[in-house]
Amino acid sequence: MARDDVEDFLKQNRDSADLVEKFQSISESEKQWKFRREFILRNLSEFQDTNIDHLLSLSMVWANHVFLGCRYSQDLMEKVKEMAEDIEVEDAPVFKTRDEIMKQRS
Repeated sequence: MARDDVEDFLKQNRDSADLVEKFQSISESEKQWKFRREFILRNLSEFQDTNIDHLLSLSMVWANHVFLGCRYSQDLMEKVKEMAEDIEVEDAPVFKTRDEIMKQRS
């Protein structure tokens, strides 16, 4: 689902749009929300109603990884990266681990 597709989907599916808009965090920037919303919309059909909390948790894991540099288990990271396939975040921050920084200094 490309960015324009997300906007078109929201216009055509007001119920889904209204549901998803409730999930924006008060501390989330518009940029972060735009991409997390896309993540949620891409995967909403797989997590309808009973598993929506699970989807929201996965969306936060993905957003925390992309925007804050948080790291999680390899299995979890593989899952959210697969779910976020083709989401292209513009100007995403680049994070380095302590080990990567130390290698550069050597």
